[in-house]
Amino acid sequence: MRHLHKGVSFAIGLAVVGASLAACGGGGDSAGSGGGGQVELTIGTFTEFGYESLLPEYERLHPNIKITHHKTGEGGPYHQNLITKLAAGSGLEDVVAVEEGHFSDIVDKSSKFNDLTEIGPKDVTPDRWLKWKYDAGKDKDGRLIGYGTDIGPLALCYRKDLLAAANLPSDPEGVKALFASWDSYFAAGQTYVNRTGKAWFDASSQLYNSMVNQLDVGYLDRSDKLTIESNPGIKQAFDRVSTAIQQGQSAKLTAFGNEWKTGFAQGSFATTVCPSWMLGVVKENAGPANAGKWAVTDAFPNGGGNWGGSYLTVPKQSKHPKEAAELAAWLTAPEQQLKAFQAKGNFPSQTQALTSPELLNSTDEYFGGVKVGELYAEQARKVSKAQYKGPGDGQIQENVTSPALRSVEQGTSPADAWQQVVEGAKKVTK
Repeated sequence: MRHLHKGVSFAIGLAVVGASLAACGGGGDSAGSGGGGQVELTIGTFTEFGYESLLPEYERLHPNIKITHHKTGEGGPYHQNLITKLAAGSGLEDVVAVEEGHFSDIVDKSSKFNDLTEIGPKDVTPDRWLKWKYDAGKDKDGRLIGYGTDIGPLALCYRKDLLAAANLPSDPEGVKALFASWDSYFAAGQTYVNRTGKAWFDASSQLYNSMVNQLDVGYLDRSDKLTIESNPGIKQAFDRVSTAIQQGQSAKLTAFGNEWKTGFAQGSFATTVCPSWMLGVVKENAGPANAGKWAVTDAFPNGGGNWGGSYLTVPKQSKHPKEAAELAAWLTAPEQQLKAFQAKGNFPSQTQALTSPELLNSTDEYFGGVKVGELYAEQARKVSKAQYKGPGDGQIQENVTSPALRSVEQGTSPADAWQQVVEGAKKVTK
C-alpha cells in the first residue's frame, strides 16, 4: 500500500510561469469545453497527493473549469468504494486516483475507463514517464487507462548509532556490503541480534512485500492465474522472512500501527524498508530527538524495487471525459509533480522531473544532509519493469500474507502459516 506522509520540507525553489504550466498537458483554453461555458469537474484522491494548491491554480489558468476535490483519508475504504461505484455504474468522479497496489482490481474492468491516448492531449507522450511506470498504466490490450503520478523507489533506512553499538559498519558506504543482498542483510541481522539481543527490522510484512515485488512474476501471471504454488520465489521469500522471525530479528510490530510508530523513537529496531515516501514517516515518528541518528542508503538488497505510487484515470461515467483527461494530464506533468513533491514528498515518475536540479539538489538534514532527490532518482532507474499485478493482488498482500506472517511472529509454525497463505490466496481469486 501507499502510505504517504505529511509535512516533508525539501528545499525546492520552483518558479514556473503560468504560460508554461498551461502548455503542459492541455492548453490555455480547455478544448471541447462547450464554447466557454463553465464545466464542473470532480476528482477523487486518497491520503496525500499534494493537489491542494494545484487545483486552484488549474482553475485560474482555465476560468471555464470548476473543480470539486473529494479526498479520503485511508486508501483501503477508498478503493472498496471505487469498485462498488464501478459496479453500480454511477457515483465516480471525473478523475479518479488509483493506487498501484489496487490498479490490478480495475484492469479487468478496464472497459469502464477511457483510453487516455484517445481522449487526452496529443502532446502527452510515453516519454514523459519512466518506461516501467507508463507500461504499468496499460490494460492487457495495451490501452492506457492511467496517467502515472508518483512512485516509491526503494532504499533502506537504519539507525547509525544502533549499528555502531553492535560494532557493525554504520556509514552510508560501509553499510552497502551489509545490504547488498537478502543473504547479507539477514546475516547482518543475525549478527546484530546476537550482539545486542534486540530486533533488526520492524515488521515482517515490510520485508516480505519488498522481496515479492522484486520477482519477475508476482501472485498472478498475465493470464491472471494464481502462481502461489507454482512460483518458487514467493515461497522462498516467505521462508526466509519466517526464519528471520524465528531467529529474533523481527520487532514483531504491525506496520503503521501505534506501537510501530513509537518504535521509531524508542529504537525498537535498527532497519526499515524505506520507499521515498517513508522518509516523512520516519521523521514524524522518530521525532526531533533522533535527528541525525537515522540514515538512508541507496543500497537495497538484490538491487532496486518499487513500493507505492498511483495513477489518475478517467472513468467512462464522466460526462466531461476530454476536460477530465486534460486535468489529469496537467496534474501529471513534470512541473506539477515537482510541486507535489515539494508539498508532500511524493516522488515524481516523470523523466524530466527526475533530472531537474530542483529535485537532484534537494537534501534532508534529518538524515544527515543526504541528497535524497538524487538518491531516489537513482533507485528509480534501477527498476527495469513493473511487475504485473492481477486482480486481487493487493488483497492477497493485505489480507492474506501479512496476517500469516504476523501469526508466525505470534508462534504459528511457518508451515501452518504458509498453508494459510495458499488457502487464503485461492479464496481471494476464486
